[in-house]
Amino acid sequence: MSVSACTGGGAPPPDSSPSESQSPAASFAPSATPTSSAVYKPADASGRAQNVPVPVLPEAAKAETKEGLEAFARYWYATLSYAYETGDIEPLELVSSSKCVSCGRVKEVVQGWHSEGRWLAGGKMVVEGVQTNFIETGPAEYQVLIQVYQDALSYYRGDKTLDEKTETGPATGDIMIASYGGGAWKAVTVEHLAKGG
Repeated sequence: MSVSACTGGGAPPPDSSPSESQSPAASFAPSATPTSSAVYKPADASGRAQNVPVPVLPEAAKAETKEGLEAFARYWYATLSYAYETGDIEPLELVSSSKCVSCGRVKEVVQGWHSEGRWLAGGKMVVEGVQTNFIETGPAEYQVLIQVYQDALSYYRGDKTLDEKTETGPATGDIMIASYGGGAWKAVTVEHLAKGG
């Protein structure tokens, strides 16, 4: 039962090394100066994540440019990672088209595993690379390729028992079709690239 449905990876976690992505990337709310009442605590066997930084859309991701699309793709995976960790799919929905079928499947699974006292631990999405030729595939629609992997993910039931655990897999290639309109990007579809035999 994989939460990653038809998506596979995401944005660098807040503690990733700076060399991992020097290009415009999703940034997270400041965590360098946490207050004593709002310290980030990742989910673990004892309970849900707390005070998870909400991904912040970088300025670069607002432009209809090659760099803007690549920054947007990284941000989209940051919102996906945030959804896995918190069960809050609003940031992901805001940057996903209502026509995005795979986004809808992820929403169902994530919300299901964050209901009735259940939660997910781990599963951070890590983007290793993003690339686009920035050629229109439709009116104001562009294709972008993303190399991503998901950290090990644990599924916990309301009684704190571990239901299932997936290990960190190898990076996979995803393809995103994104549309640009009204000064913003939206993911129209996100799928794994076909696997070779």
